[in-house]
Amino acid sequence: MDDQIQQAEEKNPAAETEETFKDTPQSEKPAAPEASREVASQPSDEPRAPDTSEALAETEAAPKPPEGPKRAWYVVHCYSGYENKVKKGLEQRIKSMPPEQKMEELIFRAVVPTEEELDLRKGQRKVIQRRVFPGYILVEMIMTEESWYVVRNTPGVTGFVSSGDKPTPLRDDEVNKILKRMETEQPKVRVTYRPGQVVHIIDGPFVDFRGTVDDVNMEKGKVRVMVSFFGRETPVELDLLQVERV
Repeated sequence: MDDQIQQAEEKNPAAETEETFKDTPQSEKPAAPEASREVASQPSDEPRAPDTSEALAETEAAPKPPEGPKRAWYVVHCYSGYENKVKKGLEQRIKSMPPEQKMEELIFRAVVPTEEELDLRKGQRKVIQRRVFPGYILVEMIMTEESWYVVRNTPGVTGFVSSGDKPTPLRDDEVNKILKRMETEQPKVRVTYRPGQVVHIIDGPFVDFRGTVDDVNMEKGKVRVMVSFFGRETPVELDLLQVERV
């Protein structure tokens, strides 16, 4: 019996190894393989979230595309006295252009700057249109080679007001000032009288008297005349229609 047991133990070395392992202290047991380290060292197949900070930085650093020509007002020089003819000629030229050129989307309007004046002649009031800038018209347009060619080759036009070879657009405040001046409802009084000038009074209590202009009030339309009574100079305020030049 003992011999059988001994033989069995000799034939089963695993049991001995197991027994030996049980008797080994915890500190002397072989360490288990670190699966977590192996997993960490292996490349991950999961997609990484894109780094948006770099993309944003590139977007902010990217230069903006250059802007195209803008709508603006330009001063066009023409023959003096032909301003209205040039304006009408340009308008007709734009309408006659082929639709595919879309010239009406490049040249918008032409303006002859004028203002109303009250002309006083021979005791009569007459409202006239006076050109503010004789020999010039204003054109609102988008400056391209095509639109420049159309305006420049309109009969009566001699050129653009330019800085060097490049037409110079007007500033917004300059345009607003000119257009506002044209929209003024009250016509300006055109006065040809000046201090020291001799005038003839044609209306009022001092009719047929003569006097010397002392002052002219453009806003009120009045003139102060020095009239001689019994050898003494007396100031008389009259309406501009009450006097005429001698």
